[in-house]
Amino acid sequence: MTETAASSPYDRIGGLDVLRRITDRFYDLMESEPAFTALRAMHAPDLAPMRQALPLFLAGWSGGPRTWWDANPGKCMVSMHTRFGIDKTTAGQWADAMRQAIGDVAPPDTAIADALADVLDRMALGMAKA
Repeated sequence: MTETAASSPYDRIGGLDVLRRITDRFYDLMESEPAFTALRAMHAPDLAPMRQALPLFLAGWSGGPRTWWDANPGKCMVSMHTRFGIDKTTAGQWADAMRQAIGDVAPPDTAIADALADVLDRMALGMAKA
């Protein structure tokens, strides 16, 4: 894909297929890596609904189809997570797992992949309660 000034982050990352691969890798890491045990413990036993929802959220958030947003009008990702008691440890685990997932999938546009990891790091860490 040739980068143009009009390319959205969604287009540059590779669209929904790449976001799904990143999300699947993220949840695979969360389920298999001991470093993410506390993060996994915060989630429901069945990760299938989150595996389906997260790439749709990321798609709309990054300038692609707004499927998740249309299905969840008025919902805020930060407020949806307040009941989970996210602390610096679990926020850091989320950020680390997502950064590793993005790196493992290795979208060809490394600048947008790095930018995505950076902004998701800040979002995750911003959800941590002091």
